[in-house]
Amino acid sequence: MISRLFRNPMAQKRYQRFKSMKRACLSLWILVLLYGLSLFAELLCNNVPLYVHFDGQSFFPVVRFYPEDTFTGSGRHTRPDYKALQQSRQFSENPENYMIFPPFRFSPLEDIDPASIPVSENVTVVLRPIPHVGSVDIRENYSIVRSSFFEFFIGPAGAGVSEMRLDRFFDFPNALKRALRRRFENRPDKYRSFDLKAPSGRAVKVVLASYTPRPEPPESLRLMFQEQTESGLQQSSLSFNPSLDPVPPVPEIWDKISESDRRVLLSLLQKRFEQSVADYRLSVGRRRYAASFEKEDVCFPHPPIEGHPMGIDSAGRDVFARVFYGLRISLSFGLMLVAATMGLGTVTGAIQGYYGGRLDITAQRLIEIWSAIPFLYVMILMGSIYGRSFSLLLICYGLFNWVGISYYVRAEFLNLRKRPFVEAAKCMGVPSYKIIFKHIMPNALVPVITFFPFSLVGAIGALAALDYLGFGLPPPTPSWGELLFQAQQYRWAWWLILYPALALFLVMLLGVFVGEGVREAYDPKQYTRLE
Repeated sequence: MISRLFRNPMAQKRYQRFKSMKRACLSLWILVLLYGLSLFAELLCNNVPLYVHFDGQSFFPVVRFYPEDTFTGSGRHTRPDYKALQQSRQFSENPENYMIFPPFRFSPLEDIDPASIPVSENVTVVLRPIPHVGSVDIRENYSIVRSSFFEFFIGPAGAGVSEMRLDRFFDFPNALKRALRRRFENRPDKYRSFDLKAPSGRAVKVVLASYTPRPEPPESLRLMFQEQTESGLQQSSLSFNPSLDPVPPVPEIWDKISESDRRVLLSLLQKRFEQSVADYRLSVGRRRYAASFEKEDVCFPHPPIEGHPMGIDSAGRDVFARVFYGLRISLSFGLMLVAATMGLGTVTGAIQGYYGGRLDITAQRLIEIWSAIPFLYVMILMGSIYGRSFSLLLICYGLFNWVGISYYVRAEFLNLRKRPFVEAAKCMGVPSYKIIFKHIMPNALVPVITFFPFSLVGAIGALAALDYLGFGLPPPTPSWGELLFQAQQYRWAWWLILYPALALFLVMLLGVFVGEGVREAYDPKQYTRLE
């Protein structure tokens, strides 16, 4: 049947049309290549060696299970840790014993040892300057009643500022004057902040709290002054090794720290190598600093590093391996679902359209009732009873996904069943099943073929959505949707959303390009245009 189809002149013409669309043709080959590689994922991405040569014998662990006792003689019949076994004396001291691993030596279910992740052992002391904060109480004529820590903002001229006018030191904008006037007039006003320039040239933020009217107008108002962090404040850092020796370069501020503060910093440094410590506040000159002690600790999820180009997820599993295996699961699920649902929908629509009458009307009403059942509720109910699994998800989703294509096939059969070639076949006594599948079906498959790529894209997206919602494949099955769900929990882990979303976007985009190419190839009015 396939060879006869390709000998058909119309089929050959459509195939040539599809080939002429470079984008669709290239997308198809990329999808085929990616899916072909994913089918051999165990040979390309696995923590089990492809071949083991041990004591003159050959073993193929990737295709056959060998207990640990085979290599260690320990009597244990559990699955061996081949990476640890490779570091054992049997292999490290005997060159005749060796292993050949896949190009990428991690599996999607493997828990990565935190000790294998290279991190710096140094502790960094980060000195962050604390912005100065002060307050001033003023009367309606801007004269100062009292102040607190205000001298920093106006310099030496601030000595004995009482009874001085505040506008002597600052150029008040009109908006600040209006806000002060409203408060002195005992009118309500909201929280406001203003940026001013201090006499010393520093950028200062002036804050007025929200104001609620009182029984009597206020005699004075309080303004809060805060040093802007953008006004030249810079943090300094210095790293120390486990021997508490500083790692060059040493910032100048370190030599200005007092001996007592330095001893406290070193004691906290020593503790930080073993446990977390709180920040320490100290003074250097006229400036206050908050000293924090930062050390690179291994925690999951972990960003991309050498050996793990896409990072590590929250369970300590390699993201690249899970994305790669997730590609196979997504495409396999999509292909199996679309093939099954299109087959069921095509047969159902063909029977309805060919026989028509009461059979067609009755079947159509039953299909409408069936399609009204909420799929997600059924999936939740079946999952709670039988547990989540690939086959259950495929069956449940397939029972609802065939309805759409049956409508198109039914319409094609209703259009073709009265054609002369069908009437001639009936007159010759050809059985109905032969007329349906041999004569009408080849002419009614256009909607099936054109909808196939788009249905595949929809199935892949639906699987990712179900996994994201927690109703899809059971853990720890590699899944793009499950990685996206982790990204929602750890929003700072950008690699958990970037790579799965990029893989999902790429596969769906390629599928859409293929679908557009197929649709254009089957378009009977490709060369028509509106006049």
